[in-house]
Amino acid sequence: MNEEDIQNLILNAFEGRTKSYCPYSGYAVGAAILTSSGEIYRGCNVENSSYGATICAERCAALKAVSEGDKEFKAIAIVGGLKDSKELTDFAYPCGICRQFISEFGGSDMTVIVARSIDDRKVYKLSELLPEAFTSDSIR
Repeated sequence: MNEEDIQNLILNAFEGRTKSYCPYSGYAVGAAILTSSGEIYRGCNVENSSYGATICAERCAALKAVSEGDKEFKAIAIVGGLKDSKELTDFAYPCGICRQFISEFGGSDMTVIVARSIDDRKVYKLSELLPEAFTSDSIR
């Protein structure tokens, strides 16, 4: 990925974060997925009072992509922090469920960007965050 693509994806994740529904944790997360077709899909966390029904921003973006027929992911950017904070102090890493979920469509070479700002970021391959992922090959 080039610098412009990375910055654009981070900006889209920040835009997704503005839509967060997080009345319980107060922790707003945004994600943006770049697909092989070149489309970007944004997502945000959507909390629920039962907690178990909460949807993470990463899966929200992934579900939007898949529901539109875009099933090959190249990269994801994730941003998160306290809802009312303009400056993020932590990197928001994808949870285990999200790592497994996005691996279904991105594979181990998918790029994962966690950012606090457009310039303050870390870039990984999904295989670094989810080594030995469970795949369809695992059940054959």
